[in-house]
Amino acid sequence: MKHFSKKELLSIPNCMGYFRILLIPVFCIVYLRADSIQEEYQAAAILLISTITDFLDGKVARHFNMITEFGKFLDPVADKLTHAAVAVCLAFRYPLMRYLILLMIIKEGFMAVMGAWNLKHGQKLNGAKWFGKVCTATLFLLLLALVVFPGIPKKTADFFILAEMVIMFLTLILYIPEFQKMHKEW
Repeated sequence: MKHFSKKELLSIPNCMGYFRILLIPVFCIVYLRADSIQEEYQAAAILLISTITDFLDGKVARHFNMITEFGKFLDPVADKLTHAAVAVCLAFRYPLMRYLILLMIIKEGFMAVMGAWNLKHGQKLNGAKWFGKVCTATLFLLLLALVVFPGIPKKTADFFILAEMVIMFLTLILYIPEFQKMHKEW
C-alpha cells in the first residue's frame, strides 16, 4: 500500500477537495430544511461554492505543479459524493430522480468492479473517456440547475432527468468495450 507524504495530503488542491467533502452535509441540511426560497438559494450558494472550489483545485494543481496521486483519487471521490448527495436530496422533490440514482449506482458499481478487477491484473483506464466526461458534466449541470432554479416545472425537470438517464446508460454501454479491450491485453 502506498504511503502519501504529509505535504501531498495537505497540498492546497487536496485541502480544497476535503473542503468540498465537508460542504456535502452542510448542503444537505440546508437544502432539506429549506422552508423558503431564500433558504433554497442558500443551499444553491453552498453548491456553487463547492463547484467553484472543484474548478479551482484543478487549476491550482496544474498551474503550481501540485498534481498528486492522492489528488487524482480525492477529486473524483469528492465529485461522486457531491453528485450522489445532491441527487438524493433532489429525489425528495423529484421522484424520477430515484431512478437516476439507481442508474448511477449501477454505472458506478460497474466502473468500480471492473476497475478493481483490471487493476488486479495490472491494467487501469488511462483517464476518463470523453463520454464519461460528458456524462459527468451533464449530470452536474442537471443537479446544479435543479438546485439553483427551484421553480423549474416538474415536467421540465422530469424531461431533463430522463435525458440524463439516457446519457448515463449510453455511457455505461460505451465503457463495456473499453474494459473488454483491457481484458484482452492481459
